[in-house]
Amino acid sequence: MEAKATLKHARVAPRKVRLVVDLIRDKQAGEALNMLRFLKRHAAKVVEKVLKSALANAQVKEIGDPDTLWVSTAYVNGGPTLKRVQPGPMGRANPIKKRTSHITLGLSPKGGAQEKKGGR
Repeated sequence: MEAKATLKHARVAPRKVRLVVDLIRDKQAGEALNMLRFLKRHAAKVVEKVLKSALANAQVKEIGDPDTLWVSTAYVNGGPTLKRVQPGPMGRANPIKKRTSHITLGLSPKGGAQEKKGGR
């Protein structure tokens, strides 16, 4: 059993969020929250909110104690890109791409992440 939380259209570029998500993958939920709280990146605040949401979902589903949950799945996909134009020299236009992300985190009891790895 797994508790999931997804945030779509987060206004952070996916490659910046992946740096943060890679740090917390396969870590205990409490330890991951502590890491995110003190990480000096904008993406860390966004991922922290998603992790808190996943913990709340686990509590509602009564999966287990928050101290025993682990981040079993954590991935980031690219969302739609906002395309803007900035004036350039000699009447030209320079494109600006404001990228968005879809962040998904899954929490499971301690055995869930290990069983998934062994089943491949």
